[in-house]
Amino acid sequence: MQRILIIVLASAALGACETAGGQSTGPGPAYMPPSRGGPESFQESDFAWSQGSGAGSVDGVLAYRNGSARYACQDVVLAPETPWSRARMRILYLSTTQAAMPVDDVKSRTPPEHGAEYARYARHSSCDATGHFAFSGIPSGAWYVITVAAPVNGGMRMAVMRRVEIAGDNVKVMLR
Repeated sequence: MQRILIIVLASAALGACETAGGQSTGPGPAYMPPSRGGPESFQESDFAWSQGSGAGSVDGVLAYRNGSARYACQDVVLAPETPWSRARMRILYLSTTQAAMPVDDVKSRTPPEHGAEYARYARHSSCDATGHFAFSGIPSGAWYVITVAAPVNGGMRMAVMRRVEIAGDNVKVMLR
């Protein structure tokens, strides 16, 4: 179930880390689909660069906290940034750089268009018991790191996203 939710969220948007993310005050603005044929329309060719292998890697950890509550994650998504996915992040997370928002708020803004096609370009990793995750063989470019932070003792689950730039190097990411 957690993996399906992550895929849905990845299909909806993507990135949050080193600095504090935004807090939600409600579901936000209504979804408006990108114009057909415009710069933010879904173009398979925009994702082509992300399908290869590269020298980049991501070493990350979920460090999301809300008061004294502790959070854990399972699946982590790494999704390529394109004009379409950037617009999708803006819709889902009200940001294109980083955010931490209630999962229900993000789901309420999830556009239905191109979810399955978009999911084909996402890479997945798992968090270990300490919240660490890693990706390797990543081509240079901008990516979104996304996960769901689930409170260990129950409570509101948070969708956490952060944009990262990989340039053939190792990027350290702390999702907050």
